Amino acid sequence: MKASVLHEAGGPRALRFETVADPTPGPGEVVVRLSAAALNHRDLFITKGQYAGLRFPIILGADGTGEVAELGPGVTGVGTGDAVVINPTLDWGDDPRAQGPRFRILGLPDNGTFAELVKVPASNVLRRPTHLSVEEAAAIPLAGMTAYRALVTRGRVQRGETVLVLGIGGGVATCALLIAKQWGARVLVTSSNDVKLERARVLGADGGFNYQTTDWVKAAREATGGQGPDLIIDGTGGVTFDKALDAARPGGRIVSYGATTGATPELTVRRIFWKQLTILGTTMGSPEDFRGMLAMFNSGPMRPVVDRVFTLEYAAGALEHMDRAAQFGKIVLRIA
Repeated sequence: MKASVLHEAGGPRALRFETVADPTPGPGEVVVRLSAAALNHRDLFITKGQYAGLRFPIILGADGTGEVAELGPGVTGVGTGDAVVINPTLDWGDDPRAQGPRFRILGLPDNGTFAELVKVPASNVLRRPTHLSVEEAAAIPLAGMTAYRALVTRGRVQRGETVLVLGIGGGVATCALLIAKQWGARVLVTSSNDVKLERARVLGADGGFNYQTTDWVKAAREATGGQGPDLIIDGTGGVTFDKALDAARPGGRIVSYGATTGATPELTVRRIFWKQLTILGTTMGSPEDFRGMLAMFNSGPMRPVVDRVFTLEYAAGALEHMDRAAQFGKIVLRIA
């Protein structure tokens, strides 16, 4: 098969489009012939060597959709030719030593979806939402599940609440906007780009603030009658997370799913206990989270936002596009 393979940490241009051996399914596994895959910041960080557990060569890619091509011994409930979407969380379970969930993510250490074929446990393939294109279906797994868990499982969003999504434009943030609106929440967003704020309004955002030109904390409070949002969803970290403590209403919740801008340089703990805030962390999601997210896409009019589509051999260019942070929605690879 053809695949985009990373042989060393050297940035996106270290990827090589080459022929590698086809995967063979073991007991309880299936091989999926991929139609499309999607990028995540995790893939970009791995190419730069900014990730634990690196190994080479490795085929990146956590998100994918396609048709089941081959069944391993003992597989039931799925057949060859089935159109499926892949849950990228492998072996989810509790780890008492880590005091949290244990899991692996497809695309490291297991070979991922930047290829014509991928091998995954049969339990990790679910039927693709029929109203979505293959590019849209490829866009939802990791971002949709992360957003669903942040909002629903961890954030306990309620109909009528105000949710503030920080840094609109990335895959998780755009999915969070869609899911929160589908849940019946009022949604505010932030960005450094007025075009992205306008696109978010078209998707249903009730308001947006440019954090480069306005005091977004003050604006968020004013938009909520002086109180602040009920729930804040943040994947940026850095100084933004610190400001989120000021923006949240007394008794509000803040869910962190990432820190793309780095560590928070200073955190005033007093604001957490004085405002009775609930601070929650979340990463990836359980099989139940994935099914819950997929059910929302199956039952409603939601469609994920696809920014640009590249072909598999141009995966390096797609990652460079991500590195420029110009995208709105998911970047997708079309696989012949």
